[in-house]
Amino acid sequence: MEVIIQDTPEDCARIGASIIASTLRRKAHAVLGLATGSTPLVLYREMIRLHAAGELDFSMATSFNLDEYIGLAPDHPCSYRYFMEENLFKHINIRPERTHVPDGNAVDVDAACKAYELSIRSVGGIDIQVLGIGTDGHIAFNEPVSSLGSRTRIKTLHEDTREDNARFFDSMDEVPTHCITMGVGTIMECRQLLLFAFGKAKAEIIARAVEGPITAMVPASALQLHQDVKIILDTAAARKLEHGDYFRHVYENKPEWQRH
Repeated sequence: MEVIIQDTPEDCARIGASIIASTLRRKAHAVLGLATGSTPLVLYREMIRLHAAGELDFSMATSFNLDEYIGLAPDHPCSYRYFMEENLFKHINIRPERTHVPDGNAVDVDAACKAYELSIRSVGGIDIQVLGIGTDGHIAFNEPVSSLGSRTRIKTLHEDTREDNARFFDSMDEVPTHCITMGVGTIMECRQLLLFAFGKAKAEIIARAVEGPITAMVPASALQLHQDVKIILDTAAARKLEHGDYFRHVYENKPEWQRH
């Protein structure tokens, strides 16, 4: 696990986008794992900027998103498919047929989950997965006590998670109660992970996920076992790390050729 601490979210986004760009330059048909929510927006803006500048080509890439609400149509303004279209896909040259988001309107949800896993395997797995982290330590929609070996499946959303997401809906009653999400085990099979966290509200859970014990009560702590994960934080999110100064020292003294 490599912890990278930068002054601002924009600085973090530049590092993350550079890593993704390096991946696509090495492997034009790379498989990208994408996330939704407020955290990755600054990353997606930087990816769009690089694409507009001719520095990032998505024409041969494939993408898989982490999760989707059950019961929302793809064109619903709060669906994650809509989020991705508005905030990334329509601004870059990725082919629509190569973008995958779980089907929240599937008639047979269990079958749709199994099919999603098979789709990921059929393209050789995910090369690089973008992640955020909830204030309770969830990654994707793997809430506390989720199995650390879990696969793509239906999950009941914790009330705290629904309340956190209620700001995107007209009322709490409209917030879905269930979702489809990649499991922790699915995420752990990705070749590289980039987890972003910004702001002081994430500081406590980042310290627990990075420096605490590995536990299902903090699903993100499972990332400690991954062979290639970068935790990219702004100063506020890193403020409670006991070894924050050491993490900064390691990154600042890392050879430039090793940073990507």
